[in-house]
Amino acid sequence: MHPVLGKVCANSKAEIYKSMNTLSYKTISVNKENADKKWMVIDAEGQILGRLASTVAKILRGKHKPSYTPHSDCGDNVIVINAEKIALTGNKMETKYYITHTGYPGGQRFRPVKEQLKRKPIAVVEHAVKGMLPKTKLGAEIFRNLYVYAGPDHKHEAQQPKEISLNTIK
Repeated sequence: MHPVLGKVCANSKAEIYKSMNTLSYKTISVNKENADKKWMVIDAEGQILGRLASTVAKILRGKHKPSYTPHSDCGDNVIVINAEKIALTGNKMETKYYITHTGYPGGQRFRPVKEQLKRKPIAVVEHAVKGMLPKTKLGAEIFRNLYVYAGPDHKHEAQQPKEISLNTIK
């Protein structure tokens, strides 16, 4: 402030900036090397597909951590078990379809969720989670941290994963 005019002038702004400690304002940018990645197990039995997928995508992305960095893979590794026992709300078991194309004219194929759960229960969960991740190279890299199993057994016991409940995560 100017002592007489009471206005902020260029010289006083410079003095204010010089007196500030700018070292305390450093933002920590987490990268792949210094990210604290953990392993988590989520039981999908009786869980609603969309709610499960949004929570898993949030954990994979790292948005649940205070050190979240949007441009790097700082999320955790997630293991989803019991994918065959997933639930859907409403009448989606009969009315929701997965669409594929063979590449030939007239090659569009439709498969209802009920049939897809019988054939490939892993693909149902993976498809829902992949749709909630970024459609970039980073999204493809983050998707590799997801492991889905149809039954209750998984092969990642050596990583000592932590069992988490979807009801406790906000």
